[in-house]
Amino acid sequence: MKSLIISSNRSGGGKTTFTLGLMKALKNRGYDIQGYKVGPDYIDTGFHSEVIGKSSRNLDLHLMGEDGLKASFSRGTGELGIIEGVMGLYDGIGITEEGSTYEVAKVLDNSPIILVVTPKGQSVTLCAEINGLKDFRNANVVGVVINSVSEKYYSLLKSAIELNCNVKVFGYVPKEEKIRLESRHLGLVQSVEIDNLLEKIEICANLIEEHIDLDSLIDSFKDMPEYEDKFHLKNQGLKIAVAYDEAFRFYYKENLELLEEIGEIIYFSPMHDKKLPENIDFLYLGGGYPEVFKEKLEANIAMRESIKLALDNNLKCYAECGGLMYLTEKINGNEMVGFFTGYSEMTKGLKRFGYATVLMENEETKEQIKVNCHEFHKSDVKLLESTSYIVEKKAWTGENLTWTCGYKKKNTLAGYPHIHFIGNLEFLKVLVGYDSSIK
Repeated sequence: MKSLIISSNRSGGGKTTFTLGLMKALKNRGYDIQGYKVGPDYIDTGFHSEVIGKSSRNLDLHLMGEDGLKASFSRGTGELGIIEGVMGLYDGIGITEEGSTYEVAKVLDNSPIILVVTPKGQSVTLCAEINGLKDFRNANVVGVVINSVSEKYYSLLKSAIELNCNVKVFGYVPKEEKIRLESRHLGLVQSVEIDNLLEKIEICANLIEEHIDLDSLIDSFKDMPEYEDKFHLKNQGLKIAVAYDEAFRFYYKENLELLEEIGEIIYFSPMHDKKLPENIDFLYLGGGYPEVFKEKLEANIAMRESIKLALDNNLKCYAECGGLMYLTEKINGNEMVGFFTGYSEMTKGLKRFGYATVLMENEETKEQIKVNCHEFHKSDVKLLESTSYIVEKKAWTGENLTWTCGYKKKNTLAGYPHIHFIGNLEFLKVLVGYDSSIK
């Protein structure tokens, strides 16, 4: 597979829209595309998957480690791999480049980078910015795309860049309101909620086909090596129920693949189905937007009762973020499962945001397990159950921040941190009761 990274100077610079349009334009030309997203974001990978017709994958150094990231990359299939960056090119943890798009590019064989920039009231200053992005750490920036500009403004910028910068100008995407993607409190509205998404993406693809030198851009993709993938588990013969619908959709592809290795996954909908699948051994309630669909979740009384009964009867369960909220008694006054005693409420600002580390005890061995995680939520829970693990984070100032989370009741563990199993296999083994002696 050949690969290329789409980056920018900032969040909101046009990466996602251009990435989706490029994927569709290349798919329209007959290419088999594999999508990737730098960082922990679930929503952008959802958009990728809608366009390319198969699962996009995350590439996150903090959550997965370098070996895990390379393994995830190698699990992708296709002719062309398109990697969408995160924030600005060098923006990583705190005031460092750790985990940034630039660092991922270095790990992946110094992958070529295209900058998508959305200028306003700039000409030669934009050239200084492009040169700064390219030369700050000697990034492998091979070209730029100018986003959301008129043809006249683009002609001026193209001439300025070609005069002052040693990068190729691949073209531009005209300003077009029809391709704008809506946002809500935690980012873009999910792809599954946009009725005319594919129509928007087709418009964007046509604009790219018309105004971008696609032949030269395709020539910029780089042949990638095959990396080792040692992240696999033995079949445990488990039946695993995974909540998956509009309200619960935040799952890393590799998490599901590892669960498929240890057993059979049965997907179900807390919104639309009447009860849990029969004879299951483990329940996985991922994150999502239960607060957006709280009325429909409340209306499905049979499912709420089915889940509570199963958990009361000691079914093993892991619930993340939105899954935790769903297991409380209420979300902003709407009735939920009620397994945990207390309620969830939305907050005005971000309650937690960023990478952290979970410190928890293996109840069998009494050894401490360190789990790399990510939190991003505008909600809080008020529960009577005590917390079971510590979360720690180093602020950019050097200050060590700690708080508690992880609500353990019977065989259920629920918490706000999002966890990638490929970088935290011991955590997954503890969750499901993994038997290492099985051949």
